[in-house]
Amino acid sequence: MKRFLCIFLAASLLAPSVMAQKPQGTHVIGFYNLENLFDTYHDEGKNDYEYLPDGANKWTEGKYWKKIHNMARVIRAMKDDNKVYHTILGVSEIENRHVLEDLVNDPQIADANYQIVHYDGPDRRGVDVGLLYRPDQFTLISSKSIPFTFEDSEVEFTMDTLEQANFRTRDVLEVIGSIKNPATGADELFAFYVTHLPSRIGGKSGDLRSRGAEIIYRNAMARMQEYPGIKIACMGDMNDDPVDVSMCTYLHGLERIEDVTPTDFFNPFLSMFKAGYGSLAYQGVWCIFDIIMVNSNLASAPKGTFSIKPIVKKKYYGRIFIQPFMVEQEGQYKGQPKRTTSNGAFNNGFSDHYPTFIVISNK
Repeated sequence: MKRFLCIFLAASLLAPSVMAQKPQGTHVIGFYNLENLFDTYHDEGKNDYEYLPDGANKWTEGKYWKKIHNMARVIRAMKDDNKVYHTILGVSEIENRHVLEDLVNDPQIADANYQIVHYDGPDRRGVDVGLLYRPDQFTLISSKSIPFTFEDSEVEFTMDTLEQANFRTRDVLEVIGSIKNPATGADELFAFYVTHLPSRIGGKSGDLRSRGAEIIYRNAMARMQEYPGIKIACMGDMNDDPVDVSMCTYLHGLERIEDVTPTDFFNPFLSMFKAGYGSLAYQGVWCIFDIIMVNSNLASAPKGTFSIKPIVKKKYYGRIFIQPFMVEQEGQYKGQPKRTTSNGAFNNGFSDHYPTFIVISNK
């Protein structure tokens, strides 16, 4: 059944500021699919030709810098709404480190002093994931790029061995670091996983997304064994909804905090999806692909330590960030996210996804 998001539902997500002032020990953790943030130069071995000056999108320097400006505008709008920049912002659909450097240096958000974690991945189009962090809030300890493989999996695949050998998709990014708790003076250990699971384009089977979720889950559980008490957030464009098998079975995402065990994740966007919220419209149906989950150590943390907090209507623990300037006002996609291009023409938009975030606090 199609899920249409009316203007009143969109307006309900324009919730009051998360923080009227910046409370001590409160941090915003978010994710944003930047929708084809390509520069204007060809990367050898990558199929980025449509985003070249003579390509299908006529991707000129002027369009590129408008795109950078627009992405920074959204990040700044979230800061203005929350009264604080994100401590952690995972991103996807970025071509390389260079585009992230241009983004974080945009005058609208340069004062955040965002630092970058990025690895070049094997995706044939050349799109990667990355992570931006504020070094005054988060101390980076380590990072790595986790490849997508088919070995040692419980997923039943539709691809044969030759197809598997030729398959390429984005790696998963793991970032480990600490956030100081001003109440206790302790550095609390965190791991963040940023992903962009395989697309649905071309009818790709959900088993690929289930495998991606399985990879994230196994790495996260290994970190929990290695570092008891570590707090984990998995985020990304899952290309699946919170109710799909990849999210519920292979990433163990549950709807209610009280049901989360040490081998589960709390998915704050599951209840929001059931209530009719959406972060993008895929083939005319509203979905939430932009998901952030947290482990039990962050979902049910001891009092005085960092834990996830409700931020929308004092009920929902996740937020989909929408402002009127981010919404298409006319045409075929009216009411949907205002995208960069529309039917092959430059639309001077933002992204076909809305950003999502959670808030953690020691309060």
